[in-house]
Amino acid sequence: MTEATPGAIQDPYEMQKNLPTSPDQLLARLDELGISSHTVDHAPVFTVEESKELRGQLPGGHVKNLFLRNKKEEMWLVTVEESKRVDLKALGEKLTGAAGGAAKLSFGSADRLMQYLGVIPGAVTPFAVINDKGKAVRMVLDEDLLRHDVLHAHPLVNFKATALAPKDLLHFLDAEGHPAQLIAVPVAASPEG
Repeated sequence: MTEATPGAIQDPYEMQKNLPTSPDQLLARLDELGISSHTVDHAPVFTVEESKELRGQLPGGHVKNLFLRNKKEEMWLVTVEESKRVDLKALGEKLTGAAGGAAKLSFGSADRLMQYLGVIPGAVTPFAVINDKGKAVRMVLDEDLLRHDVLHAHPLVNFKATALAPKDLLHFLDAEGHPAQLIAVPVAASPEG
């Protein structure tokens, strides 16, 4: 038997046991808002690749989420289709209205993510705005997501997936005081050239 070592991977269920809002509380909030959704359980996933392998054939759009910040401590949660390669430089210019270094975005730390959105890396989701009571994080939704009949996102944990209509996601975000900024999220050039 081996002892846990610092930096060892922690049990994802334990890591998500005492969140500010539970998946059940989130689903109750969706019901309260009249939002129809369907949630399935799955093994914990931390990357888009792991998610693709696990889900089988769940029809609809599957999202990935980028928790971003700039030097001025402004923060954004950007939700895009899982396969989109985002051009962070162009996105920074679009979100901040600045150019060069003033528009530089970086990923928020795990501590910042928990502090403002109440989730761990791998469980980032547009639903996490339910925990941002101070409205510190701005919600950005890629307009390409609206073409799907159904979107799938984590309900605050990375071992479940919740499906709902894009219009219902927009309704939830509005109800939580985080209306989505709908934009065409810029795509990064392919690494092949």
